[in-house]
Amino acid sequence: MKFSELGVHDDILDAISYMGFKNTTPIQEMAIPEILAGRDLIACAQTGTGKTAAFVIPVLDMILEHPAGETTTLILVPTRELAMQIDQQVQGIAYGLGIHSIAIYGGSDGDDWGQQKRALTQGADIVIATPGKLIAHLNLGYVKFDTIKYLILDEADRMLDIGFYDDILKIISFLPKERQTLMFSATMAPKIRTLTSKILVKPAEINIAMSKPAEGVLQAAYLCYENQKIGLINHLLADKPDYNSILIFCSTKKKVTELARSLQRNKLSVEPISSDLEQTERENVLQGFKARRTRILVATDVLSRGIDIKEINLIINYDVPHDAEDYVHRVGRTARADATGVALTLISEADMGKFYQIEKLIEREIIKLPLPEKLGEGPEWKPVRAIRNQARRNFKSKNKGSSGQKRHAKPINKEPQKKHKHH
Repeated sequence: MKFSELGVHDDILDAISYMGFKNTTPIQEMAIPEILAGRDLIACAQTGTGKTAAFVIPVLDMILEHPAGETTTLILVPTRELAMQIDQQVQGIAYGLGIHSIAIYGGSDGDDWGQQKRALTQGADIVIATPGKLIAHLNLGYVKFDTIKYLILDEADRMLDIGFYDDILKIISFLPKERQTLMFSATMAPKIRTLTSKILVKPAEINIAMSKPAEGVLQAAYLCYENQKIGLINHLLADKPDYNSILIFCSTKKKVTELARSLQRNKLSVEPISSDLEQTERENVLQGFKARRTRILVATDVLSRGIDIKEINLIINYDVPHDAEDYVHRVGRTARADATGVALTLISEADMGKFYQIEKLIEREIIKLPLPEKLGEGPEWKPVRAIRNQARRNFKSKNKGSSGQKRHAKPINKEPQKKHKHH
């Protein structure tokens, strides 16, 4: 479907056309008419399918249709990076429309706080906020949200994963009961259903390509030991000199730092990004990567969702993600929209079970490539054994007391007890 068939204002169509978009993505084609019709909505679609525009376009259209000169729209997001991205997209489409937005997030200085307070009290049309920072403003009593008509929760599953459930409900207690509520999520976990039942009214429901990487992603994996990983990364990067935008995900901030330093010693253009950096440092690093001044970005999952960086050639999972859904979000950083990209995962013995669960989720077996000869042999692919070993570790962990010793039930009588083996 063409955007011109949606019936939105010509000024919005002009802005979309100027940005180079003519045809809607499936989520946009299905969601925008429902939103324009005034219905609540729960939409589930994979990363990189155009979810942001699916709610930004109709909200801007409705604001133009009924200009209020006050805050009518609240968008809640899990991270400051996503807040900034959505704010940029709103400003890109709303340029020249007289519609104003502001992003409210933590990690900013006093000047930003003052700017946020002015926007919240003087009435920016659209407020994009992380829950924690917004509550800090709400608790001071000067924020009035009685004019809110549209509430949008983006990356709702991620917000719940990082513990924002109670914060979301508290924020909603400040909003009018009569409003249109839209919820966008990459997965439809049970807790999303629970939240939906509390805050949405007879919602339309859209499910598109749930929990599947984009078709344009070429996926592969390497079986390797932990001490082979850095050597393999160096080999992969040397083997792909034409890849000018590479994103590497690590499971911890410590690994991000260690890997980035190792690559920097090899004279590669690389920067680390994690929550250890100050907000201005993170913004500078991210901007350098977007502008191609930095070729390689090593990151924790802070970037696995919500950051729209175009034409990333290669994604490398230095560690297998803990949750199968997170693999989809990491891999979704490449092959945005109709582009293509490569996603490689390094699988240690301990991570085989987790990767097996990923393959079950995406309903396909990922090819396992041989290691370069100079690195030696890697482990055999034995995911079932890894799952059993993890189950044993979990069992032992649950049966240990605070002193680290196994707990044993005390006998009621004082007769000698037969020893039993614990499995």
